[in-house]
Amino acid sequence: MGNSYAGQLKTTRFEEVLHNSIEASLRSSSLVPRPVFSQLYLEAEQQLSALEGRGCAVDNEDEEEEGEGGPEPTCPPNACQVHPPPEGCCTVDGFCQAGKDLRLVSLSSEPIDVPAGFLLVGAKSPSLPDHLLVCAVDKRFLPDDNGHNALLGFSGNCVGCGKKGFCYFTEFSNHINLKLTTQPKKQKHLKYYLVRNAQGALTKGPLICWKGSEFRSRQTSANTCSGSLFLPSESSGPLAAFSSEPVPGATPSIPMGAQQAGPASEHPSLAAAVGPAVLNGKDSPKHQQLVKNDLSAMPRPSALGILSNSGPPKKRHKGWSPESPSAADAGYSQGGGNRAKCESAGMSCVPQVGLVGPASVTFPAVASGEPVSVPDNLLQICKAKPVIFKGKYDSHGNFPYLCGNLNDVVVSPLLYTCYQNSQSISRAYEQCGASAVQPISEEMQLLLTVYYLVQLAADQVPLMEDLEQIFLRSWRESHLTEIRQYQQAPPQPCPPAPSAAAPVTSAQLPWLAGLAASSCNDSVHVIECTYSLAEGLSEMFRLLIEGKLAKTNYVVIVRACRSPAIDSCVAVTGKYQARILSESLLTPAEYQKEVSYELVTGKVDSLGAFFSTLCPEGDIDTLLDKFHQENQGHIPSSLTASSVPKSASLDVGGAPVCTSYNLEPHHIRPFQLAVAQKLLSHVCSIADSSTQNLDLGSFEKVDFLICIPPSEVTYQQTLFHVWHSGVLLELGLEKEHMTKQRVEQYVLKLDAEAQTKFKSFLQNSFQNPHTLFVLIHDHAHWDLVSSAVHNLYAQSDPAVGLVDRLLNCREVKEAPNIVTLHVTSFPYALQTQHTLISPYNEIHWPASYSNGVDLYPENKKYFGLSEFIESTLSGHSLPLLRYDSSFEAMVTALGKRFPRLHSAVIRTFVLVQHYAAAMMAVSGLSQMKDYTSVETLEITQNLINAPKQCPCGHGLMVLLRVPCLPLAAVAYERLAHVRARLALEEHFEIILGNPSSGITVGKHFVKQLKMWQKIEAAEWRPQTYLELEGLPCILIFSGTDPHGESLPRSLRYCDLRLINSSCLVRTALEQELGLAAYFVSNEVPLEKGARHEPLESDAEKLSSTDNEDEELHVCLETGSTSEKRSPVKRERSRSHDSASSSLSSKASSSALCGESSAQPGAPSQGERARSPQLCGPLEEARAPGERQRPQASRGPPSVISRHSPGLASQPDPGPRASQKSVQVSVTPSSSQLSSSGSSPSSVAPVAGALIPQASQCSMTKACRQPPVVFLPKLVYDMVTATDSSGLPKAASLLPSHSVVWASSFRPLLSKTMTSTEQSLYYRQWTVPRPSHMDYGNRAEGRVDGFHPRRLLLSGPPQIGKTGAYLQFLSILSRMLIRLTEVDVYDEEEINIHLREESDWHYLQLSDPWPDLELFKKLPFDYIIHDPKYEDASLICSHLRSIKSEDGGVSRKPEELHARRQTARMRLSKYAAYNTYHHCEQCHQYLGFHPRCQLYESTLHAFAFSYSVLGEEVRLHFIIPKSKEHHFVFSQPGGQLESMRLPLVTDKSHEYIKSPTFTPTTGRHEHGLFNLFHAMDGASHLHVLVVKEYEMAIYKKYWPNHIMLVLPSIFNSAGVGAAHFLIKELSYHNLELERNRQEELGIKPQDIWPFIVISDDSCVMWNVVDIDCGGERSREFSWSERNVSLKHVMQHIEASPNITHYALIGMRKWSSKTGSGEVREPFSRCHVHDFIVLNVDLTQNVQYNQNRFMCDDVDFNLRVHSAGLLLCRFNRFSVMKKQIAVGGHRSFHITSKVSDNPVAIVPAQYICAPDSKHTFLAAPAQLLLEKFLQHHSHRFFPLSLKNHSHPVLSVDCYLNLGSQISVCYVSSRPHSQNISCSDFAFSGLLLYLCDSFVGASFLKKFHFLKGATLCVICQDRNSLRQTVVRLELEDEWQFRLRDEFQTANAKEDRPLFFLTGRHI
Repeated sequence: MGNSYAGQLKTTRFEEVLHNSIEASLRSSSLVPRPVFSQLYLEAEQQLSALEGRGCAVDNEDEEEEGEGGPEPTCPPNACQVHPPPEGCCTVDGFCQAGKDLRLVSLSSEPIDVPAGFLLVGAKSPSLPDHLLVCAVDKRFLPDDNGHNALLGFSGNCVGCGKKGFCYFTEFSNHINLKLTTQPKKQKHLKYYLVRNAQGALTKGPLICWKGSEFRSRQTSANTCSGSLFLPSESSGPLAAFSSEPVPGATPSIPMGAQQAGPASEHPSLAAAVGPAVLNGKDSPKHQQLVKNDLSAMPRPSALGILSNSGPPKKRHKGWSPESPSAADAGYSQGGGNRAKCESAGMSCVPQVGLVGPASVTFPAVASGEPVSVPDNLLQICKAKPVIFKGKYDSHGNFPYLCGNLNDVVVSPLLYTCYQNSQSISRAYEQCGASAVQPISEEMQLLLTVYYLVQLAADQVPLMEDLEQIFLRSWRESHLTEIRQYQQAPPQPCPPAPSAAAPVTSAQLPWLAGLAASSCNDSVHVIECTYSLAEGLSEMFRLLIEGKLAKTNYVVIVRACRSPAIDSCVAVTGKYQARILSESLLTPAEYQKEVSYELVTGKVDSLGAFFSTLCPEGDIDTLLDKFHQENQGHIPSSLTASSVPKSASLDVGGAPVCTSYNLEPHHIRPFQLAVAQKLLSHVCSIADSSTQNLDLGSFEKVDFLICIPPSEVTYQQTLFHVWHSGVLLELGLEKEHMTKQRVEQYVLKLDAEAQTKFKSFLQNSFQNPHTLFVLIHDHAHWDLVSSAVHNLYAQSDPAVGLVDRLLNCREVKEAPNIVTLHVTSFPYALQTQHTLISPYNEIHWPASYSNGVDLYPENKKYFGLSEFIESTLSGHSLPLLRYDSSFEAMVTALGKRFPRLHSAVIRTFVLVQHYAAAMMAVSGLSQMKDYTSVETLEITQNLINAPKQCPCGHGLMVLLRVPCLPLAAVAYERLAHVRARLALEEHFEIILGNPSSGITVGKHFVKQLKMWQKIEAAEWRPQTYLELEGLPCILIFSGTDPHGESLPRSLRYCDLRLINSSCLVRTALEQELGLAAYFVSNEVPLEKGARHEPLESDAEKLSSTDNEDEELHVCLETGSTSEKRSPVKRERSRSHDSASSSLSSKASSSALCGESSAQPGAPSQGERARSPQLCGPLEEARAPGERQRPQASRGPPSVISRHSPGLASQPDPGPRASQKSVQVSVTPSSSQLSSSGSSPSSVAPVAGALIPQASQCSMTKACRQPPVVFLPKLVYDMVTATDSSGLPKAASLLPSHSVVWASSFRPLLSKTMTSTEQSLYYRQWTVPRPSHMDYGNRAEGRVDGFHPRRLLLSGPPQIGKTGAYLQFLSILSRMLIRLTEVDVYDEEEINIHLREESDWHYLQLSDPWPDLELFKKLPFDYIIHDPKYEDASLICSHLRSIKSEDGGVSRKPEELHARRQTARMRLSKYAAYNTYHHCEQCHQYLGFHPRCQLYESTLHAFAFSYSVLGEEVRLHFIIPKSKEHHFVFSQPGGQLESMRLPLVTDKSHEYIKSPTFTPTTGRHEHGLFNLFHAMDGASHLHVLVVKEYEMAIYKKYWPNHIMLVLPSIFNSAGVGAAHFLIKELSYHNLELERNRQEELGIKPQDIWPFIVISDDSCVMWNVVDIDCGGERSREFSWSERNVSLKHVMQHIEASPNITHYALIGMRKWSSKTGSGEVREPFSRCHVHDFIVLNVDLTQNVQYNQNRFMCDDVDFNLRVHSAGLLLCRFNRFSVMKKQIAVGGHRSFHITSKVSDNPVAIVPAQYICAPDSKHTFLAAPAQLLLEKFLQHHSHRFFPLSLKNHSHPVLSVDCYLNLGSQISVCYVSSRPHSQNISCSDFAFSGLLLYLCDSFVGASFLKKFHFLKGATLCVICQDRNSLRQTVVRLELEDEWQFRLRDEFQTANAKEDRPLFFLTGRHI
């Protein structure tokens, strides 16, 4: 037996292991052997974790078979139909139908013939659970070792009768008589490989690894796939919280790899479970080996938390989780006092009915057997109320009846609930369709509980969540045993025959429990009783009274003899544990009530009396009075605040100046801006979603209301932020000079008066539907109580449920213009299964670093909880998180002495006593230093001495957190009294911070603050804590929870020793620690700072002795060391436990206070040594650095800003060169100072050397490091303990009081989870309590239950969330304004100076329409003035018009592509809109109306022949049902015949006569096709002209628009093709309409011949109003205003003689338009962008369908040369929006061969014919136009900048670039051309010339010698024919190399050029 530690444990039986352990312990010299459970557990857990890491990958493989999820493909698809066996065959279980025995026991020694490729396997029959049936199966249908590669289907033989060839497992299972009622599955029934052992016998071998089929089906049904990322399955609704059997969806599934865990012990459930006991806290001696064997990390849980528990945490916190669901939580009792004490710890099942009851301990009404009497003097003897946790008790549910002194015991059902939940773990599995899974047995639960308790150290408290994890791990382990055994063994060799694990029986239980408890030195005592628990309880009370349980912390009572059922309970009798547990069962209201009761009834007087006895000199008050009398009239000189060192810098007026004090200006940090932008993008995504929940386009401005908790300081702080952020001015809500009363309109304090203000907000939102109201709920985790609770108990507190009543009221939910933003640092309670906030609407504060990259570089680093925890790790000097062990020890000792007092009362009195003693010690009563702790003395010394180091008297703030209001008042009074007696009123202020009232500060200090902050207002008083910057003070911060109050940078100590440590939930804990959050400058790495600058009392801490025996002499004889704390703790206490190196001994007293009064004018040496911080540069660690910077005191950088959101600090740009201080004299190695006994004197010389520079302000130091935080020991252990993933233990607590865990069977959180993953975790695993406002959310009928306009912003405390959301409001407002604004082109007309100066003017300035006869006399202006043609060739009309230096101003190439000038314009009510605009009025127009069936439209073909194209043109119309009235059909639904046209004589103002055609490409979203508002609601016909390939997308975005779809041959064509087809179609339609209406008696000339061709970027139209000075006078004034397109069109259409005009257009708008442009009301010139075209007059003038650019200029010139009139209305202008996508930008010229997008320059667009040039994928015409635009000087070298000798361009206008001018002539007979006789042309351009161009026509023109010619034709053949036909060779010389082509392949039909020179 002695070799039991040699690794043989794995297969040893459990009892043997226990005996081995006992034997080993007898031989062992150490007191406590390693517990046997640890051996078992560690082996098991290591294997398990290693294999889970591997196993989790398995699930990602594609799986062919879904386990039991569906029928096998080879089986018939229907459910199993059990056919009756054939007549006469055998049906005996274990035999085949031929009657042969198949059982393994019978065949083990029989020889069996196994064919090649087959294996013997064992099948399980449900009717023979103890036997395996032998089968031979083809191994191809079995999985390999990894559970993969099994073929689908089956092939097997019967080894009994020898029948072969079974192809279906169904058939085979019938043959071997499995007798199944379900679909037979090979995975389910073929369980084991069979192997021969050494004797040749056939035995059961390893499990067949079916890739976890048994677990797979559970996984799939419990959580179908990770696709259900955001919503848990429906079954996990509210039921999961209350049914006693959790529903399947509410429990996670075991990870796929879980079954592949390592070797199991015989009792795997025990083996799995023991670990967490180690984990609960610290490295107590029993657990040293365990902690060394740290467990390997588990795989990270997925976002859904499907992976189970990821390994045990290293440390555990002490304290049952109190936050559990209260049994009585379904309703608040009167006044909240009656909430039952029966609270379960984070369980999903609400405790059974009958647990609800009054506040006193509740007992069942029915007695079970004899009652148990509670002794009267129990509390006096035990010094604590025992807490009895009901465990398992008899089936009637009755617990023994207690009578007598019931006030001295507490009974709780927590443990019972935990047991019940652990039983339900496996039931959840059964419901998922798996075969029966055994729950963990009751015996095993109790045994595990005993072992858990045994492993707890003396100063640890049991935590229910630990026990749950133990049960879970144990249960999981027990179901992995067989699989793990198989995984261990090689697949083929014979494993040892396993023996079945023996379950613990109820008879063994008491013995095993006693055995387990035997090694724990009596800390756990087991009582076995025979008949009922009552006798065990009586026995326990007897032992307690007799004092026999003095060392016992836990008593376990078991009754297990009489029946199979066991009864048990656990009583906590340890004084420390019982006190904490009983207090944790109180609700917050009961806790306040209890404390108030103790204060009111005077119970605390005994405590005061006790303190009086401690001082040998007598009562402290007596000492104070004596001191007061002695010093009356003169303050000790050591304390005078005026002792300013001489070297302090003075300002001009002679007053001292401190450079450390700078209140920073308000500015936005990069982080805040990033978060504001994230918020904005979430709002935009809500608006962009198809749900139409937010119509951003309909809002014109932003308004807001910020709701905050009822804290006066928070209220004032928020007002301050709103005021200084400037947001009210930016939103246009207030004018420049706003008053504070106006700002108060925007901040709502949620108190009794809130409802009135909120109602006016709602009314305001209702009355202003075009204002977007943002309702900001700051500190949103506060008051989540449901309004239903308020309705029940309205009289108790009117504020209960206020948030729910206001923010969740129907009006807010339904208002389409209210967006609710919840802002909180602790969002967990808003992330439940019932939350109203969609996971997509959560915004988390971004991490500063991602993959090592600083995402948002800032000069400040946030220092929050995780950084505080990091500071406790090694490598730093003193940690910033600490606990005070001497304080804790005194509290524990007093707790035993005064068992009836609540520990909060004791802690407060002790701490106040410590502060009082410390103040006295610092004031000169040095004997009092023995009656305080080192920590408190350090705080007080620094507080009192700091102002002396600063020329202005700046000091530091000490935050003393006292959550209970009555206790805070007591502390305030006491400290104020002591301060007064010590004459310290002028040295520091004591402020009582009460949430319900403002701040009160003494006049002397207000005066100081006003002076420092340069405030002159006489009435000014500080209203926020931030305004206390630099004030030396103790802030007693009271109130149950902090409400978001920000603290100043001068906060130096955060004393949280009084927070309610027994009542821990994650929110409460993080919110307390959040008080200390800070911003640290990035300039100095904090680690260096912390390492090289000893914090405060480093010198002594390092030089003091470790006097354990003297540490607690204050506590007299009340406690021994072992009771105070676990002994091992000493090892790590040097860095963490600042009091362990306590100076409380009298021997070292001189090092503390010295004789301070003996050295007037300067701090004593002792003080200097004691507190380097106060001495400024006297800090030894920084001495060398300080010597190098004599100017240090002038500009020390403020390294830390303690600031609230939005007020981040700006570091002072002071000298930073020598900031890195060097540690010289005080290092850990220099602790020999103390051993020489010369601590004070050895420091003195150094200190003395530096006295001249002692003027360092404490603010400098305070701004360099975050505050030091003191915590209760319990909280400290919880915060610093981490689990295996490194996650602090505190984070895995229940997230909030108002929620419960959905299941105890949940994975653990992981440190690697992002905020989003944590949110998803809580959304899956928590449900709200009935009192939570979200509790009823899921019942509203909508499946998701999310509110569409609700967002959640979460970020760490004090990081700047207020600034971020105020910035969000600003950018939201800017965006809304931006949405109502548009960038329009704003460019001056070009070539104004070249305009024809005509002798003739159109004199009638005020004519509304042109006079036809006058107009005909106007000359045509050939010059292009449109600024978009700035780089186009000039068109010459007269020789004198252009001088050589004029025009074509050569611009630098980069200017050509410079962004065109735009202006931002506010959209008018007459604007055209794109697809993003939605409003009520135009819903029907867009087709989104209920009466208009969406997308209901028909496709119609429309054909007409056109000779130029040489074929019939076939177009398609898409006509929505709502627009069919514009068309004529042969019959309803028949052939489309024509588009209706009105008559010229119609005078109706109801509609627009001209159909509007808008050609468009690539702008389905951005094109401005919504003309509803532009047309002012008038009826009009609007047709979108689209390419065939874009038809579907345009139809999707514009379902109610008529589409004209161009033929597919035009898919790559330019805008010329669209214009050409529009015009030809319109003319053809005009002819059809004339014929149709002629039959109705209407003359052909009366049909309206005009159409509008409009660009898709025309956004608004304007009119110029002229005010003439006099009749026919040329003086006038004018103004421009926005009008509707309807107004413009109806004005133009009403023109007299309109049908005589061919083209009508208007100016392009420009802000730079001068009176010259509008002087002439009409011009005869080019028109662009928006034209009214007479298709009748222009019948014979066509657009060039090949053109891509300048096709409108080309067409204008043709129209004019045909003798037709072009008229531009100069009083109308069109604004064109800049649209960055689509249009001509959609043409990309790329290489046809290579895929890589190499930039191709225009010079490569042409090449020599037959060359090996890279061909391009672009139309030939586009290449030609682009080439000529950029490189025409290669063809026309003489023409470059030679404007007096232009290029002659025949019948076409091509852009040859801005440096070449062209002269346009038409070859048509009777055409109007300019006189060319004076011109000598420098070139000739013949582009695709037709038969009108002849040789004689060309001979009319004169050319310069050397002028060049360019002929462009479709192919080489026509090129030659043209040269011959035009007799070009007579005057022009051609060379072979002068032939070119566009760089197109042959199939793309390139264009060919020929160039020549004039002879």
